[in-house]
Amino acid sequence: MTISLEAWRAGGTTFVHRGHPIFHCVEGDGDALVLLHGFPTASWDWAKLWPALTARYRCYAADFIGLGWSAKPRPYRYTIADQADLVETMLAIHGVARYRVLAHDYGDTVAQELIARDPTGARVVSVVLLNGGLFPEAHRAVPTQRLLAGPLGPLAARFVGRGALARSFRRIFGRATPPSEVELDGYAALLEHNGGRLVLPALLGYLAERIALRERWVGALVATPVPLRFVVGAADPISGAHMAARYRELVPNPDVVELASIGHYPQVEAPDAVLGAVLAHFEEKGVRGN
Repeated sequence: MTISLEAWRAGGTTFVHRGHPIFHCVEGDGDALVLLHGFPTASWDWAKLWPALTARYRCYAADFIGLGWSAKPRPYRYTIADQADLVETMLAIHGVARYRVLAHDYGDTVAQELIARDPTGARVVSVVLLNGGLFPEAHRAVPTQRLLAGPLGPLAARFVGRGALARSFRRIFGRATPPSEVELDGYAALLEHNGGRLVLPALLGYLAERIALRERWVGALVATPVPLRFVVGAADPISGAHMAARYRELVPNPDVVELASIGHYPQVEAPDAVLGAVLAHFEEKGVRGN
């Protein structure tokens, strides 16, 4: 990573959401850009893009509740709507009225909820989505996710250590762009922080939410006036080329950038290509964000 995990944590602060401390990083000048990370990682996912993005935008990146350096309460009702509330709380604290969005994986679904709450595009002015389960019928959860989301999830979660995490990540990254040992160490540390593995089954309720709320979240993508771009690592077995194909079927005037041989974490595997696609979209759709 361009920024070490330790440096990332040192550069962040906390705010309070429903009585719980939430870690976030804020840096840069210009229009507001909100970065929404994936599962089961954290805002550190954006470290390779952060210097270039903060040179152009005022960037806001929080660890969702239950993940990263944020609180991981048990019991707690983890929902996508609650994570969207968390984002809106962060933005209200910082006085942000209008903003761009860059999202990945779990963060894509949070972005869909934010878009659904803003049908005219009064607040969300431009969006780039990376690999994620935008359409539940096209999403291919890995076996570990299915196990953790099922009845045996609380038991299985106790055995999700660095080894299991590393095996899962190596399967979903591109063959030519595997995660480094430093990255794997970081992902494991973020997961282990404050007993994070134990909240994984509750967090994975988002898989069922995507099905139950498909009309709302897919409908948001189909109907929004907000400019969208989908940047996808095509080799991703979870939400790669097959998700891009479904996106082209359902979203009007689809803007899709496929990255051949790249897997599920394009911002980590191919940061320069992702940065180029993101900046081109935001600059072409040059609406003032704040």
